[in-house]
Amino acid sequence: MTTLFNRRSLVCLTLSAFTLVGCQTNTNTTTAPTGSNPIANVAAKTVDPDTLKVALLPDESPSSVIKNNEGLKQYLQTKLNKKIELFVTTDYSSMIEAVSNKRIDLAYFGPLSYVLAKTKSDIEPFAALKKHGKTTYQSVVIANISSGVNTLQAAQGKTVAFGDQASTSSHLIPKSMLKAVGLEPKKDYQEAFTGSHDAVAIAVQNGNAQIGGLSKPIYETLIEKKTISLDKVKVIAESKEYPQYPWTMRADLTPELKAKIRAAFIEIDDKKVLEPFKADGFGAIADKDYDSIRELAKILKLDLAKVK
Repeated sequence: MTTLFNRRSLVCLTLSAFTLVGCQTNTNTTTAPTGSNPIANVAAKTVDPDTLKVALLPDESPSSVIKNNEGLKQYLQTKLNKKIELFVTTDYSSMIEAVSNKRIDLAYFGPLSYVLAKTKSDIEPFAALKKHGKTTYQSVVIANISSGVNTLQAAQGKTVAFGDQASTSSHLIPKSMLKAVGLEPKKDYQEAFTGSHDAVAIAVQNGNAQIGGLSKPIYETLIEKKTISLDKVKVIAESKEYPQYPWTMRADLTPELKAKIRAAFIEIDDKKVLEPFKADGFGAIADKDYDSIRELAKILKLDLAKVK
């Protein structure tokens, strides 16, 4: 596997910090009632932490993500009457590990990284990013203009940049689009993992890759910020709609706390809080909404247990 860039800086608050702070500091624990079923008689414990540890996607530098989401932190502290700690891990796999070890209470995942995390941890999706009234989004495949690539079929013999292996819109979806036109990685094109969406776009713009796949909303933001130029890159294909990035929570939180968390996210209407997400709000979501992502993984014959 080729890596064009290693953009990951150290975690703003690293996983070792997760270990130090532990899983449940100042946590109130209750035991849920059980029935006569012998299996159900194993006490199901629920937790109500005084501090909620919230993980955000490592799509940008950790310091930028933390700073940009200070508004979310303050909002949640007020709505939930709890201390909120924001975390950004080095990559998707370390975020999944932190969640599976219950070092994180709430986590904002990409669709594929959520599906992966769900196989390893007891978490529940409860809200997804909403834009233009929809909780769905698209990926785009872009090309370097000087490369002369104008179609997906023209990826034959070229280098294609993807983001993180566990990314939906900068790996799973664009790779499925190439497969749909008969192209297989390694056999028909070389794949290069850059680690993030913006690194994909920069790799294509600089000619280190002729083609790349990333989230359409992120691509549009990069154009808006002038990180990349329409004089150097162009969109050659757009995907169909897929479920948006979900917010998840530990399944063992108390029912009362879960209800408060759901309501807090669904009710967000502060533009300053929503701006980092480029969202109009968050809409209710359920695990079954991500079956389309699981189907994509099957089509690509991805072993979810081995994707990191």
